[in-house]
Amino acid sequence: MQMDTHVRAILFGAALTFSVAAAFADMPAKDTVKGEDPAMLSRFAGAMMVGYNVKAYDEAQLAAGKVPHDAKRVPEKVLTLEGKLTKIAYDFPKDRSSLEVMRNYEAALQKAGFATLFSCAKLTCGEDFGDVMLERVGNNFIQGSSDYWAPFNYSRQSNRYLVARGTRPDGSVVHAAIYVVDPDNQHNGAVLVELVEGKAMETNKVAATLDAQAMAKGIATEGKVAVYGVYFDTDKAEIQPKSKAALDEMAKLLAADPKLKVYIVGHTDSAGDFAHNVELSQRRAEAVAKALATSYKVDAKRLTARGVASLAPVASNDAEAGREKNRRVELVKQ
Repeated sequence: MQMDTHVRAILFGAALTFSVAAAFADMPAKDTVKGEDPAMLSRFAGAMMVGYNVKAYDEAQLAAGKVPHDAKRVPEKVLTLEGKLTKIAYDFPKDRSSLEVMRNYEAALQKAGFATLFSCAKLTCGEDFGDVMLERVGNNFIQGSSDYWAPFNYSRQSNRYLVARGTRPDGSVVHAAIYVVDPDNQHNGAVLVELVEGKAMETNKVAATLDAQAMAKGIATEGKVAVYGVYFDTDKAEIQPKSKAALDEMAKLLAADPKLKVYIVGHTDSAGDFAHNVELSQRRAEAVAKALATSYKVDAKRLTARGVASLAPVASNDAEAGREKNRRVELVKQ
């Protein structure tokens, strides 16, 4: 289906973006909230913004399956994601259908390289899908007249939904969830757009380095201790200067117990080629051992470097928060 009259997709070299272009001469009614259409996804032409919320980094759960008709009313599949969250609600004119609106979004997403993970319409979404989405819209998100909220309520059995996944050139992942309900005789139609832009959480907001005593306790009770204060640039094995505090405490640990021998084990997340990550984690472990031996005069015979890449995760690699936990150095008692 050709939707070029209504939709225009744009790809930029540094980021994956698309735009739903203005298709009609009529200007939309005045927005009821202060918000900006994301550069990634503009509104359907003629729509007015009635709900807007952006969070720089948070967790989101997007439906990726139909909702069974039971007491739980939980989608058969849910995507748990982390990143920048954008949630926007629009009302669109009565002379447009949910089918037309959704087809425009589908065409734009497809042209921009997104892959649809799940889509449904009306009964194929499950009898209670509209009720679940009405709760997701909530009572306070829509601003202005109750008429702007009403379509999500009165037309919740006449709905369409999709969730799609795209990948930017830099490897970051973007998910888009589009929920559309039909107009009725008294109310406009409505759209709920939710975007989850995967990105690294801003770190170094809180400083916390294990001291030598805490490291000794971990080795005594667990036979190992994870150290998160050793920093490297992406895909590099040179230790950053801000790692000094962690190296100081490791050196104190080894000085306090001259008989202690340790494996210095480098860990990565699962992103990228496994063989490359094995080699990278080995070089990082060796860099730590070298720093302790040269800068702190620890006998090199007490230090054995090993890189294990992503073979021993402590959290899921499906989200950035877990991947960050998996990127670490461990001291393991020999």
